[in-house]
Amino acid sequence: MKKLIAIFIILIIYSIRIFANNGEVEFTASAPETVVVGEQFRLSYTATTTQVKNLQLPSIKGFEILIGPNRSIKVQSINGNTSETSTYTYILMAKEVGEYTIPGASVVADGKQMVSNSVKIKVLPQDQASTEKSEEDSSDSSSQPSVSNQDLFVMATVNKTDVYEQEAFLLTYKIYTREPNLRLNNQKLPDFKGFHSQEVEMPSNAKWTQEHYKGRNYFTTIYRQFVLFPQQVGKLFIEPALFQMTVEKAVRSDDPFDAFFNGGSNIVAINKNLSTPKIAVNVKSLPAGKPVDFSGGVGEFNISSSINDQEVKTNDAITVKVIISGTGNLKLLNNPEIKFPEDFEIYDPKVDNQVRLTREGLTGNKVIEYLAIPRHAGDYTIPGVTFSYFDIRSKSYKTLKTEDYVVKVQKGAGNAEQVVANFTNKEELKVLGEDIRYIKQNDVTLRPKGSFFYSSTTYWLFYIIPALIFIVSIIFYRRKVSESANVTKMRTKKANKVAIKRMKLAHKLLSENKKDDFYDEVLKTLWGYISDKLNIPVSCLSKDNIEENLRNYNVNEELITEFIGTLNECEFARFAPGDENQAMDKVYSSSIAVISKMENSIKH
Repeated sequence: MKKLIAIFIILIIYSIRIFANNGEVEFTASAPETVVVGEQFRLSYTATTTQVKNLQLPSIKGFEILIGPNRSIKVQSINGNTSETSTYTYILMAKEVGEYTIPGASVVADGKQMVSNSVKIKVLPQDQASTEKSEEDSSDSSSQPSVSNQDLFVMATVNKTDVYEQEAFLLTYKIYTREPNLRLNNQKLPDFKGFHSQEVEMPSNAKWTQEHYKGRNYFTTIYRQFVLFPQQVGKLFIEPALFQMTVEKAVRSDDPFDAFFNGGSNIVAINKNLSTPKIAVNVKSLPAGKPVDFSGGVGEFNISSSINDQEVKTNDAITVKVIISGTGNLKLLNNPEIKFPEDFEIYDPKVDNQVRLTREGLTGNKVIEYLAIPRHAGDYTIPGVTFSYFDIRSKSYKTLKTEDYVVKVQKGAGNAEQVVANFTNKEELKVLGEDIRYIKQNDVTLRPKGSFFYSSTTYWLFYIIPALIFIVSIIFYRRKVSESANVTKMRTKKANKVAIKRMKLAHKLLSENKKDDFYDEVLKTLWGYISDKLNIPVSCLSKDNIEENLRNYNVNEELITEFIGTLNECEFARFAPGDENQAMDKVYSSSIAVISKMENSIKH
């Protein structure tokens, strides 16, 4: 009996393993993207199975293997699903500066020969102490701690300083810090006078990497990026951007109580105001010799066209579609002109910009549809469109042309109403093919002599009915205003309950360590709460008008500053390096506290 039980247990375990490994086995390598010369780091190879043997490490250049391989096995069961992994770990040390690629390792997993992915590692020089001291460093002897301009700064850079008018270039704001506990309180970007600007969409979770700059190693992240299109010729300037940041820094204390309870140091919040340098951009005018039909396009483009039908009846709709594709100032192009025959009725073109923003400008398609309706029968030629632009690569003007179309129009009762309705979205359409209206006969109504409209029943109804409608409208309007007032009052009363409900969801996301979802939910709570309390839609709110409206409710300045600071802290916390859990806890506590204080301050 015992043997049967043992066999049964073995079969169950074997079945679980087969079920757990019924997917494809994966074998992956992982290592940090950036390390410093002399720094030790882990290179790990992980297989999603425990049946692993014959690990073969590739040739590794630029690194010294200190320890390894150390094998660890992990078996985990979640909701009845069992997963198994085997991990081989090496401890390496970087020897020389450079960028290295470690090829994939090979292994036999579940009886199959597998090769892992390769990993790229950038090795930075060792950090060198700066010989120059900033103004903040000159006060080392004082007890007041500070953060130097070499420890924290924001760089504004452009990838081009000499450009043509309408040529796209990239502006990047990048944060450099040696202090991990960083918080952005406020920022003011320039208005980009003289430029058409479009912001590059950044990932929601900012990525911090190490970078060697002027002899020192920093944690860096790209904060904002903009693609700018200069609209004027000459020397244009990008004004400085202003940033207000707070750094939490550990400061050594001589107090014996601090030495006992806090490890000999205190955490001090240091406010830091930063600004980027003014950037000069030299904008050159486009060369002489512009084509007559120059579109204003600057970049690299192609053009194509198509027609819906070349054999139609009179009053049928003809649609010519022109597609301009490429990279450049696509949205700023002038629409090419199609010279339709004189007998065609022409409508305004419909434009659809199918573009995405890249570092080189707008990339994608500009789709232009032209609608025309032939009135008379015959054979007509619709000439192709010409499109001229300035080519950035060759620094010259180029002209492209689409093909001509020959359209045969037969006499008939065509119908373009639905096509025109879909094209123009107009409810009232022209009546086509009815140029002549004949005189109608025997359609005259005679009235007895002495019969007048004045003082008749119909005459008085023309006065009475509008008056009644006006009175009913006034009553209905007043009722609506009263109902709206009650809704606003109820919305204000429920603001705190709604906020508490949303903060419970945020706490759940916090416990599940869902960083991005947590910050999004807290931001929605804060903006939604203040929207309800001020009776202003969220879409109409800004930090400036929040301050103005809170002052109207006699909220004290300290609480206003605390609320705006909590918004800024939540927006920037996801970007800050350091302990993510500690930052999330702090944001949660600050939000709860400021909502509670605000509830007791705003009285309706």
